[in-house]
Amino acid sequence: MDHRPSSAPALHVAVLESNVELLQDILLPALKNCGFRGAGATSAAELYRIMLAQRFDIVLLDVCPPDEYGFTVAQHLRAMSNIGIVMLTGRDRRQHPIQALESGADLYLTKPVDLDLLAAMLHSLKRRLTCQLSNKTVANSPSRPEWRLENGGWRLVSPRGNVVTLTAAEQCIVMTLAIKNGQLVRREALIEAIARNAYDFDPHRLEMTIHRLRRKVLASTGEALPLQTVRGKGYLLSCDASRSMSSLPR
Repeated sequence: MDHRPSSAPALHVAVLESNVELLQDILLPALKNCGFRGAGATSAAELYRIMLAQRFDIVLLDVCPPDEYGFTVAQHLRAMSNIGIVMLTGRDRRQHPIQALESGADLYLTKPVDLDLLAAMLHSLKRRLTCQLSNKTVANSPSRPEWRLENGGWRLVSPRGNVVTLTAAEQCIVMTLAIKNGQLVRREALIEAIARNAYDFDPHRLEMTIHRLRRKVLASTGEALPLQTVRGKGYLLSCDASRSMSSLPR
């Protein structure tokens, strides 16, 4: 079925799919038939390279590229921009849709791919992105809204203004990350922030606290916290702590 719109410029879609036959013979031709401009990649590294050279509006992500987990790719992309993200998930994996949304994806589609449904999803996402762009133009906002901390670090506020009240451990973690605002914070520094005795602290408690924090924020706001894991090193979070710092007693 031809889903090509009668007017409006085509959106540019990057497709990460490790199956070359599926990518070249099915997905990219289907995108062209639907009125989108498509570019393909068979690995996360290749996707990052083409995204440095070209601007894309939507990314279609396979869950299992050969070099990096698809959910991790989604987290990286969501932390950097408001790009549209659609994930292709396994039909037999019940947790995949949840992981996709928690990782920052806007939509997910189970394999094998229903091309009509994919086209409908992409056009729906296109309308949302176009509406957001229009709203930003009308508001003439000088910068994109960002996550921020308030009230001494006890209130985490999303870009849409939704508020999450943090526990003591969560406050320590988020405050430590937000002070660096997008820079890597090593796991040892986070453990020292929340533990009385870092040497007796089980590192798995840090991972569980961060896992629960991500789920809590998503459940409370409907927005994925841009908290990235750097394997074997630590974490980074794009968050403004200036309002929180200014409210601390002097």
